[in-house]
Amino acid sequence: MSSPATSSDREKVVSKLPGWLRQNVKIRAAQRGIEIQAAVEQGIRDWCALASTPAAIDTSGADSFSTFLPPGQWDEFRQIAAERRVSLIQGLAQSVQLWLDSHPAPDVERPEVTRRIIVCNQKGGVGKTAITAGLGEALAEDANSLHAVRVAKALAEALRASDNGSDDMPGCEDPLSVENLPGLGLRVLLVDFDPQCHLTNQLGAAPLPMNGDSLTNHMAGDPKGDLRDLIVSVDDEAFGGRLHLLPACNDAFLLDVRLSAVRARESALERALAPVEADYDVILVDCPPSLGLSMDAAAYYGRRRDGEKLGQSGALIVVQAEDSSADAYELLTTQIDDLRGDLQVDIDYLGIVVNLYDSRRGFIATSSLQGWVDIKDPRVVGLIGDLKEQKEAVRMKRPLLSYAPKSQQAIGMRALAREIV
Repeated sequence: MSSPATSSDREKVVSKLPGWLRQNVKIRAAQRGIEIQAAVEQGIRDWCALASTPAAIDTSGADSFSTFLPPGQWDEFRQIAAERRVSLIQGLAQSVQLWLDSHPAPDVERPEVTRRIIVCNQKGGVGKTAITAGLGEALAEDANSLHAVRVAKALAEALRASDNGSDDMPGCEDPLSVENLPGLGLRVLLVDFDPQCHLTNQLGAAPLPMNGDSLTNHMAGDPKGDLRDLIVSVDDEAFGGRLHLLPACNDAFLLDVRLSAVRARESALERALAPVEADYDVILVDCPPSLGLSMDAAAYYGRRRDGEKLGQSGALIVVQAEDSSADAYELLTTQIDDLRGDLQVDIDYLGIVVNLYDSRRGFIATSSLQGWVDIKDPRVVGLIGDLKEQKEAVRMKRPLLSYAPKSQQAIGMRALAREIV
């Protein structure tokens, strides 16, 4: 049946469609960046133009499906379905499947050079590990499934509200600020570069034993095997084998001492990870709260390489909306700027993530957020609230985006991923 519909000069059509087929066209339309109604319209047009009827589709369990079509298209479709002695439900299912067959899922767009993102701040406790894990999970989510993402304008609204002195975080609770988008489907390696092993423990992996091989050994030029043998998969259906972790070892507490005896120590991390880079689209390094030689090596690893575009790799700085983060930020950026000058390299700032934000903490939080917004370069690319789901995921030793995929923190992590890729 049909009824006059919207101001867009289309008519509303109500029929039935199997749930699996409705989900498939919803995902594929999102992957192709078009409206579902445009996909159905094209499918019906192509079905009507066929010389013969396609193979029948199982429509058992079909339930209500509505869309908007150009005036007259549904009547034409109904007439052709009658001539072919095909029910409207079957004809619609064949039309949708025809569109799906002629519009395959696009390939995941992979970077020409493996992107290297160092997640850092000299201050501990700001949530670098949570951001590293959440960002990596968001980058690796299934490209053939839809996931709730905070739209870009919601972050802009939140930051504008900060400019205007508002205590609210617009867009965080408003369902209109969230859209369902396909996952990014990238191959991601998380590197736990912190001797405290927080990232390793949060994802339920075991730290590497002190008497075995480790990233520290490879950086110090004393490997005991292949680095690939140390990497573990974050086994979760949402990531489809695309998310891996290089666990930490407590021997990293001695890394600065061991690096002091290494030639070209700034490139030690790059030399260690070079054998595995081709296996990944993005490598995320969870840095320790340190300004030592290990941080020099991490910053150098994130430098812009020859032929690499601006902003593809670099430093992602995690802060909180309080004063001590600002002090640590100054120390970190001074170190990176000194390294830039001493070694004559380009180290890009990918942005600032304000983590664990809660406007209910009053003037300290809101005024500090304003301070981060005012920096402009690097700009604020993420605003993640201080909510219970992240803490629960850590307690359960599970990835946040699979433990609480619809939580505001998960939605914000996906938005962050899209801001920097």
